Formats: sequence, structure tokens, C-alpha cells
Amino acid sequence: MNRIDPALARGLTRARLSRRSILQMSGLTAAGLALTACGVRGQGADEAPDASFWEDKQSNGTLRFANWPLYMDTDRTQLQQFTERTGIEVAYDEAVQENHSWFGKIQPKLAQGESIGYDLMVITNGIELTKLIELGFLAPLDHDQLPNFAEHAGELYKNTSYDPGNTYTVPYTSGITGIAYNPDYVDREITSIADLWDPKFKGKVGMMGDPQEIANFGLLLNGVNPADSGPDDWEKALAKLEQQRDKGIVRRYYEQDYIQPLTNGDVWMSMAWSGDIYQQNAEEGTDLKFVVPEEGATIWTDCMMIPVTAENPVDALLLMDFLYEPEIAAGLTEYITYIPPVPEAREILKDKAGEASGEEKKELDGLVESPLVFPTEADYAKLHNYVPLTTDNEDSFTPMFLSVTQS
Repeated sequence: MNRIDPALARGLTRARLSRRSILQMSGLTAAGLALTACGVRGQGADEAPDASFWEDKQSNGTLRFANWPLYMDTDRTQLQQFTERTGIEVAYDEAVQENHSWFGKIQPKLAQGESIGYDLMVITNGIELTKLIELGFLAPLDHDQLPNFAEHAGELYKNTSYDPGNTYTVPYTSGITGIAYNPDYVDREITSIADLWDPKFKGKVGMMGDPQEIANFGLLLNGVNPADSGPDDWEKALAKLEQQRDKGIVRRYYEQDYIQPLTNGDVWMSMAWSGDIYQQNAEEGTDLKFVVPEEGATIWTDCMMIPVTAENPVDALLLMDFLYEPEIAAGLTEYITYIPPVPEAREILKDKAGEASGEEKKELDGLVESPLVFPTEADYAKLHNYVPLTTDNEDSFTPMFLSVTQS
């Protein structure tokens, strides 16, 4: 792929925007999403894998890793360290551009029991991950071989609603969907999801077009935990979102382009991703504010997993565990600038900042002190995963919330 400006390459602002604009990049409509769900039913593995999957597996000294663009520096520093430590060679490919298209690419091969060409891959928690689990396409992880994960992963990442007990996945990195606002135009502190419904800001509010994102905010506004929600809760959240839209409060439902309108004042506040706001402020010198609202916010996670047809699953498992060593996790965090699943990474980067000087020290201090990269305990307590969807209830959920953003 063509490389981008080096200043931008330190982080993921543009990459995250393009990757998370699922509907725009894939061209799927509400009907298309429903057909995608229906189309995979009955096309799973003949038998869901269990712990016996690992009985005859051994390290082969090589593995193939499919990840998102800009999720590791161009020198592949952490992979070089892994190879030096273990002798295992890693073929790294920035092959995952977007969740829907990636699922569409690998699903036919997995359904036939064929290799997808990779032993380790990273996708976001959500509909596609749920499908992969339901269809028996992921290897159950052998946690006896993941001691670093057990010792160093934050508690929030150890038993998620989308993968209880980390049966199939461990996090690679995470981000928060909260509220960003421009203090040049907003004359008060924004603290609540309800602020996005305030008629005072008519025509100056941005919302996200992704159905999972806006559903969570509608549910949280109503005091409902997304993980515990059902169809009745979704209907009430939908009514709130329709009310906000019909009153003209929302200027636009954004996919990948809310940062510039927020910066120049076309919108004064918007649903936003934490990493985007951190990067915009760090690179452009802006002073956009990011808030985890009092009702709560969404934490999304890009997860590592092993396809059941992997040819080198033991090697993949060893790399997964290696990336949970605090020093290694700190190195990834310095480049990615999203939330690491290893809290100890902060202290390592803090020590590094103490030994640095000049611009490097300034950047590291900003990284270490940013709640967008290292959320406070109070913020963590307010974070929720997406609504857990299955291939059965997605058929009703997705068109319901797309009816708000695409009307």
C-alpha cells in the first residue's frame, strides 16, 4: 500500500476512520446487511472445535499474521523482537481493511475447511466476530500457553460480553466512543449524552452512522446496559434517536469525516473515537475536548484470534502471549496511541519519558497523561461493549437503527 505522511503514521487517525466506516466502505445497505447474516447460516464448521484442537499441534517456526494498516511500525519492531526471542519467523500483512469485506473474504474458505492463508488475524468485536464464533470458525485458545495474558491483561479485557472468558480472543488494542466538542463554539462543559439532544445545539450535533454505535448511545441515554438489552429496549432507544433527528438537532450522521467539521465549527459536538481526537490534537495543535459521558460510553476492541484452519496455530498463540509482555505492549502503544490492554505499559512509557528530552519527552508525557490512551478508573467503570448480536437478532437490530441514519 502507499505510505502516508510520517507525522500521521505515528498514529491511526485516518486509518481508524476508514476502517470503522463499515457501511460507506462496503456499500452495504440495511437489506444487504440482513442478507449477509442470512447467507452464512448453516455454513459453519461440521463440529465446533474444543480443547482437543491442540492435542496434535506443535510449533512450526513460522506464522502468517493479518492485521489492520498502521497497527505496527514499518520496521515491525515487535515482530523482530519475537523472532529474536523464539526463532519463529512472522509474515506480516496489512490485509484487514474493514470487517465486513474481510469476513466475506474468509468465510467461504473456512466453511470448506480450507486455510485462509493466515494463522493469526485481528478484527473488531461486533457482528462479524459473533458470526465467526457461532459458525465454529475460531480455534478455542489454550490459556495454559497464555501466561502473560493472565498476568498482565487488565481485568476489563479478561471476561467480555462478546467473548466470555476469552475463549476465542484476546485484545490487540481498544478505543472509546464518547463525545468530542469544540470549546471555541460550546460555552459550557459537556458531560452527558443528553447534551447531544439539547435543542440549544440544533443543527450542530454529529452522530455516527454505524448502527451499533448509535444504538449504544440511545440505550445508555435511557439508562440501559447494552449487554443486557433486548428488543423492547432497542425500540425505546430508537424512539429517542428518531426524536433527536426529527427535531433537527443532528446535522449529519458521520462515517469517516467528522473531525474536520468538528474542528472548523460546522458541528460543535459529535460522537467521536478517542484515538481520533488524541491524534488531531497532538498533530494539528487543536484543543478538542473528549468526554466519557456520565451515562456511559462504548469501548470497542480489535481482537486477536486464530482461525480454526490455521496451519501454525501454536506459533500464533506464542506471538499473542508475547505481545502481552509489558515492555512489548508499551512499544506498540507508543506507535498506535490507542488504549493498550496491558495497564503496565503506562508506567514503562512514563519511565521512558523521564529519560527523554525535547520533543520526544513532550510527546511521551502527553501520551502517558492522556485519558484517551490510558483511561482513568472512573472512566473504565462507565465503559460498555456493543449490544451482543447473533445471526438471529441482527436481522431486526441492524435495519432498525439504519432507519434513523439513512432516512
